[in-house]
Amino acid sequence: MRIAGENGAPLSPGSSAASNSSADEMIENENHSLRDRVADLEKKVHEQTDEIMCLRSTLADVLRRLNTVEGASRVSVSQSGGRATPLKDGLRQRHHNSEARDVSKRASSSFVSGRSTSVSHIRRGAHYQSTSSLYSDGHSSSSVSPAPSPSPTHAQTHAPSPTHAPSTSVQHARHTSSPFASPARPAQLGALNKRWASTSDFTTPSRVAHVPCLTPTNSQLARRPNSGSLHNLTSLRTATSHLNLSRAREAQYNPEEGVVKLYLRGRPLNLYVPSALRDSYNPTTSTPHPPAKLKLEWVYGYRGRDCRNNVYQLPTGEIVYFVAAVVVLYNVEDQMQRHYLGHTDDIKCLAVHPNKLLIATGQTAGHDRRDARSWRLNPPADHLSHEAEEWPHIRIWDSVSLNTLHIIGISDIERSVACLAFSKADGGSLLVAVDEAPDHNMSVWDWSRGERGYKLLETKCSADQVLAVDFSPVDRSTIITCGKNHISFWNYESGMLAKRMGIFENRERPKYVTSISITDAGNVISGDSNGNLLIWQRGGNTVYKMVRAAHDGPVFSILVQKDGTIITGGKDGKIVEWDRDLERTGNVIEIPEQYGSPRVVTSGRGTQLVVGTTRNCVLEGTFTFPMRPVMQGHTEELWALAPHPSHHQFLTAGYDRCCYLWDTMAHTIVWSKDIGEHAQSAVFSSNGEIVIVGTTSGRWFVMDAETREMYSQHQDGNEPIQVLKISPNGQYLAVGSRDNNIYIYQISEDCRKYTRIGRCQGHASFVTHLDWSADSQFLQSNSGDYELLFWNAGLCRQIVQTSQMRDVEWASNTCTLTFATLGIWPEGADGTDVNTCAKANDRAVLATGDDFGKVKMFSSPACHQKARYLEYGGHSSHVTAVGFIHDDSRLISTGGRDTAIMQWVVSSNSSLSSSSSSSSQR
Repeated sequence: MRIAGENGAPLSPGSSAASNSSADEMIENENHSLRDRVADLEKKVHEQTDEIMCLRSTLADVLRRLNTVEGASRVSVSQSGGRATPLKDGLRQRHHNSEARDVSKRASSSFVSGRSTSVSHIRRGAHYQSTSSLYSDGHSSSSVSPAPSPSPTHAQTHAPSPTHAPSTSVQHARHTSSPFASPARPAQLGALNKRWASTSDFTTPSRVAHVPCLTPTNSQLARRPNSGSLHNLTSLRTATSHLNLSRAREAQYNPEEGVVKLYLRGRPLNLYVPSALRDSYNPTTSTPHPPAKLKLEWVYGYRGRDCRNNVYQLPTGEIVYFVAAVVVLYNVEDQMQRHYLGHTDDIKCLAVHPNKLLIATGQTAGHDRRDARSWRLNPPADHLSHEAEEWPHIRIWDSVSLNTLHIIGISDIERSVACLAFSKADGGSLLVAVDEAPDHNMSVWDWSRGERGYKLLETKCSADQVLAVDFSPVDRSTIITCGKNHISFWNYESGMLAKRMGIFENRERPKYVTSISITDAGNVISGDSNGNLLIWQRGGNTVYKMVRAAHDGPVFSILVQKDGTIITGGKDGKIVEWDRDLERTGNVIEIPEQYGSPRVVTSGRGTQLVVGTTRNCVLEGTFTFPMRPVMQGHTEELWALAPHPSHHQFLTAGYDRCCYLWDTMAHTIVWSKDIGEHAQSAVFSSNGEIVIVGTTSGRWFVMDAETREMYSQHQDGNEPIQVLKISPNGQYLAVGSRDNNIYIYQISEDCRKYTRIGRCQGHASFVTHLDWSADSQFLQSNSGDYELLFWNAGLCRQIVQTSQMRDVEWASNTCTLTFATLGIWPEGADGTDVNTCAKANDRAVLATGDDFGKVKMFSSPACHQKARYLEYGGHSSHVTAVGFIHDDSRLISTGGRDTAIMQWVVSSNSSLSSSSSSSSQR
């Protein structure tokens, strides 16, 4: 058979092959296009999964409440002879409240305001019954066995029992129209109850968020399709903030029942007042300042995993570096630390003035100031105000007195300060800074002119990431920058910057130029991601000399010493010495793998080198003597903290799979152990001989606190072990899991054997905190949906009559939602702001850590809503744990993503005026 063309003539075999090839190309192009479209659709599906899960969880909670109300409705109708109108009003109002709480989750760009409904007036006795029986001491059957929200592991349904329904009648009330409230007929409720008989209908194989966030997070806002406009994004955040503030309510006290109703995100929580305080208690009474204060004594950790050129040796013998929002000046010989605490968030870069006395440090935006573009449009009148300091800026301060001399860059830096450098040829009169904004703007400052300095010029540096910047030591007007796909040479003349890109000619162009240094002759030495070293002659932008494979991997640091020798550090873990002509001298140091790769190498005293590594360690040594660690730290998010019950020691563990035992007096690591899994929680046995570590996989390990010998491991579910608690008598272990359960174990054989005796079920969300009673009989627990439940530990049963627990003495106070911690919650708190709290062992003080990197000290108990406190900064991430050493002489706090561990001295608060500059009072 022959194939004909358009004019009827037969096609030649070559033409046929060309036609087939063209068709194949078209098909292949269509396939590529189809795959791209499918990938886009899959991406959108994944982006919407979180919102779907949030809506399902919300709907399940609403239906659970409707089931509870329906049970009460039936009983009320039967007892009032069919007059159910008041109950309908109450139901309508509850429906309104539930809808109002979920409005920010239900629509990302729609807010309803200006409309409200009047609340039905209920008798005092009924008014203090919680809208959810999980929090009340009422007689509803759902409080006996509460129906949980959707859980990754289980879902329960409990039908209401008429025999336990409240008999209190309610008064009639008129309702105004509301966009949220609509009449609900009992028949319709019954249909809902039959159709959705179990919350398991909403569970999915994927992990479900138990606590839907009313205020959209930055990542959630970024995933929403119609929130690309900065104006719309700002409006959405503002509207959400106003909505939350409008719902904020003060605590209400019912003296007849002795119960305080605390509202978190509009949700009430009943807290029972101890009998001794019942008659005189007033939740709004002002309280005295705490009887103790804190002073930062020691900071464990260093930020080397993602920062460069941030370790230097000062003439005073101190090593200066930073971690979190603290600049540490560490004298290794005297074992002394000083701390500069002027910053409010993550410090990202550091530069030392040529006089070796002044230091410049740059920070990122504060916790509430991530959107710096709106700031640049409307900067505050006082740029040096506390509010202004929440924005990205540069601080220039005296390393001797620790006094801040200048604050520059406020309203000029958009996102964060990526790198800094003082000029050298003119004695350091200029400062260059590069912003981490998309344009990576570079600005040159006459920093000493006034308190805020004077910006000489600003220009776009590069569309790609900038890793380093430096002035030439011989040419005052020459600046060099490097980063992704570039090295640039800048010349500053007549208020203008002229840029010349580095030309690699026929040499391999690296993906990253990772480091630069400049010799006394003005030649630039650069290291790149291919492991090569290049020399660029003074005044030129072409390669003069190249050393291939100087390192096996990127060159992270280049140090030019006074005698002209050059020292480089690379990702291969080696520190190599070179002569002036970049010839190897034969001196090599290999950093042990446990310390990481050398991120920065700088000169120490004499022939010593000071090295900062990628695993957040600071090392000291020479080519003759091996490197020794002078500071170590965690490398990933930090959660577990366990003070030793009798020694001045504490244990930390985190997502880097490492456990460290620290000595608070020697300020060193006693031992470390890699457990092979992400750690979430930890606790010492009552005798201090055993340490137990919980992981994110539901597994927990039992090991010797001295030898690190692993005795046993146990598995409770597949969710993270959130909290571990040993009873005061040392006979029981409580394991709080993210699967909503509390597992109780009996301890025997000198704390080496653990036998499960039961499981406490009843929480509707994951367990967050646990406390044992002083007699080891009871437990109190908090969960992710703001519950406070009580348990009989021996029987593993929930204690429903919570009023019976008002006078129980608790051995610890780590639960954040209790009567004793009512005052730690700030106005408008959403229930997740305070992450951790701890009561001192023998002092009447309470310490807390929050989402804003603050550590606060309260008087204990903090049972008044406006409790006074002392506030201390230093952390740049959420504070995940706080704990007192056994003799209350020190407090330990751990930061989450900042990986910092801070040790505070606890002293008597005899004079509030003597508080450190890092603290504030309320």
